[in-house]
Amino acid sequence: MIMQDTARPARQIGKVVAGSLAAGLAAAVILAFLPVGTVDVDFATAMVLFGFGLGWALMAVLSGRFTDQPQRWAVAPAIFMVLSGVLVLVAPDSVVDALGWVWPPALLVLVVWVWTRARRDLHSRTRVWLLNPVLIVLVILALGGAYETISRATGPTVAMRGQLVDVGPYRLHLECTGSGSPTVILEPGAGGSAASMGLIAPAVARDSRVCVYDRAGRGWSDPAATPPDAAQIATDLHELLQRASVPGPYVLAGHSFGGLYVRTYAAKYPDEVAGLVLIDSTTAKTTPAPPPQAGSYSVSKHLSSLIATTSRVGVGRLLSSINYSDLPPTYRDDARTTAATGKEMSGTIDEYGVASRSAAQAGTLRTFDAKPLIVLTAAVGNSEGWMEAQNESATLSTNSLHRVEPGATHIAFIDDPAHTPAVTHAIHDVLVSLRTDEPLKGP
Repeated sequence: MIMQDTARPARQIGKVVAGSLAAGLAAAVILAFLPVGTVDVDFATAMVLFGFGLGWALMAVLSGRFTDQPQRWAVAPAIFMVLSGVLVLVAPDSVVDALGWVWPPALLVLVVWVWTRARRDLHSRTRVWLLNPVLIVLVILALGGAYETISRATGPTVAMRGQLVDVGPYRLHLECTGSGSPTVILEPGAGGSAASMGLIAPAVARDSRVCVYDRAGRGWSDPAATPPDAAQIATDLHELLQRASVPGPYVLAGHSFGGLYVRTYAAKYPDEVAGLVLIDSTTAKTTPAPPPQAGSYSVSKHLSSLIATTSRVGVGRLLSSINYSDLPPTYRDDARTTAATGKEMSGTIDEYGVASRSAAQAGTLRTFDAKPLIVLTAAVGNSEGWMEAQNESATLSTNSLHRVEPGATHIAFIDDPAHTPAVTHAIHDVLVSLRTDEPLKGP
């Protein structure tokens, strides 16, 4: 008599469940990196949903064909995720936003239903140690989606200040206040929007005209198709100022990565730059940067869009809610609102993805002649070699000062009211030097 292996069906269904869920995860990542013309948060979100939908569909099909425990219920989450992906991909943003009130509770109901059906139909340890953890993750995502939707609806209403200016590939946000010459242009660091300069811009506006703007993918500006490096950012800023009829020459003040961008601008358009303030600026490199290839596949763009899908479940909003607390209320609400979006999350990651190229492009500024230059450096939290690099930056001009701010950290120059006056004071000193045609004075 032949003994039947009763454990074999259980082992088979375990393999099917594990393999289907693993295939869904792999498909979600692979599909998000497909070479397509437009890569953004919507595309990445849809591809992730399609991938996971495929995983659930495989579970339904393979369990029915190769085991004695068909999991037909898996068709329901497959349909839910594929339809959700289609809506994200093709529906207007207003419709997708409205569905934020629908999909979290619908997903919670689906999770409860799947758990009930799996408990009845799936007799394998994979239900406990694999499927149930997946369902817990889905519950967390549903709660995050509800948090995002409710926070967006109940948060402060923020109106855009300034204007959107068409610079060709996209529109950039620009706000200018104050009066006087020369005009000061503030350049935030990586991850910073125009609103993040809310402690500095109003103070500078009492001394001269000052303009703040959002780089592509930041704040109120449109996103770029590919990650813009320092050369592209300088070109965008030049076009923005020309089309908005902001006359030069300018005093450029850049914080952190913004220091790379203003240095690159000064190298590309030397006649338009009268003075510089480098605020704990990222170090420039003297090695040439390989030029970006037009239309080339951008892994970093796909990766940043994939990571930014977490904005749909409130990650960006949660992170932004703990920042910008010392900004004036109007600027604080603006900065937090825009920082919560997937566009801005993606844009921040994009900047870091091309950081080496931007640093090399900033290094093309070999001399600033005798134009006024002030280098500000934080005294706290510097990495090895940072102070030496700051000293080297000060040698770009024969009319320069290097000031080390006691007690200041890198970020304190823009978000700590105790240290932002050091920035406005430096800008003021550059303006005075230009207006009096006298060398910079003081320590």
